[in-house]
Amino acid sequence: MKKLIIYIVLLSSFLVYSCQEEVFIDLESQPDIPVIEAIWTDAPGLNQVSISYSKDYYNLEENQVESEADVFIQDEETGQVFPFRFVPQIGAYLPVNNQKAQVDREYSLNVLLNGRHYYSKGKVLPPPTLDSIAVNFREERLFRDEGYYLTLYGDIPFDRDNNYRIRIVRNDTLLNRRNDYLLFDDTFGTQILNRGFELTGYAFKENDRIRLELFRLNREAYDYLNELVGLLFNDGGLFSPPPQNPTTNIIELNEEGEVLGYFKSSSVLSSIITIGGSEE
Repeated sequence: MKKLIIYIVLLSSFLVYSCQEEVFIDLESQPDIPVIEAIWTDAPGLNQVSISYSKDYYNLEENQVESEADVFIQDEETGQVFPFRFVPQIGAYLPVNNQKAQVDREYSLNVLLNGRHYYSKGKVLPPPTLDSIAVNFREERLFRDEGYYLTLYGDIPFDRDNNYRIRIVRNDTLLNRRNDYLLFDDTFGTQILNRGFELTGYAFKENDRIRLELFRLNREAYDYLNELVGLLFNDGGLFSPPPQNPTTNIIELNEEGEVLGYFKSSSVLSSIITIGGSEE
């Protein structure tokens, strides 16, 4: 009887395996579309604009970086222009003289490229309050590694436009896997920082140097990142929705060309903490 059961299991495995076949879909070649990713904040070291181009699905070549665009950001109230210049060492445009945004001001992104004017607009909203960061050592448990965990305390006093992202830089390395896009809004209220927001997915080690950055985003930029996370988690399975590019908040003013990417205008709260050391 035992042999018969083993035979049936092996036969079933063989049938499942024999039905699997790798399929390559013949996709049409698409024209290159500009991909603009722009960050404009009140923290000067974070501001930059990168411009590349979309690629066909099976194209394994390196991304094509655009270095000849005219890029500037403009204060919508005063008309002040903040020009950007391309820096080959990092493959992106940086603001001249390390300029930065001011809180409670509205700005527009302007990219002039190949006779087209790409444009977006956003307001730098006031940040919430970040009072302290608690460090607690926790032993290993089911679904939790042993290590030091961080809990953020503060206050969100706003009754609208509560769209946030937390970025983590560990020992000078930005954590940017699909699980590292820590996005939250006020769907379940605004008490998340008052109660203490523990970064449950991150077990740090002693002497790790952690930089936390808290962004308050405009809704369009927040939605873009949410859609991006959904795309990163799409496994292409039978029950997964068809993959599609996140909805951009950038337009081409003359409506003559497509564009991808997003413009993030945001205030930033940042804090540096060394595990076993002090907080900055």
